[in-house]
Amino acid sequence: MTGMVQVRGDQPTWYRVRPKDAQDEWPPKWMKFILHFAATDTQPAVQFAFRDARRLARIRLCAKPLEEAPISELGFDPILSMPTLENFTVLVKKRRCPVKALLLDQSCFAGVGNWIADEVLFQARIHPEQRVDTLSDAQIELIHEKTVSVCQTAVDVHADSSKFPADWLFPHRWGKGKKEKSTPLVLPDGTIAKIKWLTIGGRTSAFVEQVQKLSKSIGGGANAKPKKRGQKATQNDDDDDSSDLTESSDAPGLVEHVKAAKASVKRGKRKMVEEVEVDAPMQEEAASTSKPQTKRPRKAVNGVEPVVVDNVLDDDISGSRRNSRKAKR
Repeated sequence: MTGMVQVRGDQPTWYRVRPKDAQDEWPPKWMKFILHFAATDTQPAVQFAFRDARRLARIRLCAKPLEEAPISELGFDPILSMPTLENFTVLVKKRRCPVKALLLDQSCFAGVGNWIADEVLFQARIHPEQRVDTLSDAQIELIHEKTVSVCQTAVDVHADSSKFPADWLFPHRWGKGKKEKSTPLVLPDGTIAKIKWLTIGGRTSAFVEQVQKLSKSIGGGANAKPKKRGQKATQNDDDDDSSDLTESSDAPGLVEHVKAAKASVKRGKRKMVEEVEVDAPMQEEAASTSKPQTKRPRKAVNGVEPVVVDNVLDDDISGSRRNSRKAKR
């Protein structure tokens, strides 16, 4: 995905060579640059090309690559340097993001990509939107275990997906939007898996809704029922029947203060309604006794109609201004 290198006269450095990938042309397809190494007394001249079809790679010249960004900012390798469960738990509990976004964070899990993260969460029976701070210790242990096992299994078969276990999500996660359905994924209880897709952390996430339940509380587990969007909290949610306005020892009299404020607002609204009702007859009587104001029609000038403000023509306004200036003189 991030390109590869190729020496002239040799095949590209594919991790797994496929027949359609073999090329003899030079410069190679998707070439971005070529380095020319001059010949020496013992070595012929060499041309070294970099290919990048998806344009995701970056080339940097570093004096100490392991001590400079971005290599120095990478997290642990799940196979070579996976932390102990104790250290892993401490690392995970510091975060507050969805667990899928955490698995894709290269500053934590270096090398874990989109499909690996989905596979880990499927095997751990954890919903990809589950927030990290709501995971139980047992769920964190499952993530630790499955991250290592999924990565090791893929490496052992040289990333040949045809050799992946049959009960993995991987062969079935690519069916979004396709009319032709592949062989369905059968769960351990014999039911057909219902695969759904979400966008989390900017990536499409596949999950099985029967076994990957979204829980809201710490230690809720995969079987906890998620609260529907827009649904108000009830007394059964997290066994907590208190509300945001429940009086506590830290804020005595809070409820009484809020009730008094609401009552004051209601009294103010009633007073305004009463004043409007009293003033209405007076306004009707004044309107009936006053002489109707006559308006002189005025033609539009250059297509612009005369402006009326509070039922007064604009020329009346300008006339009153002239009279005011005369009185001052």
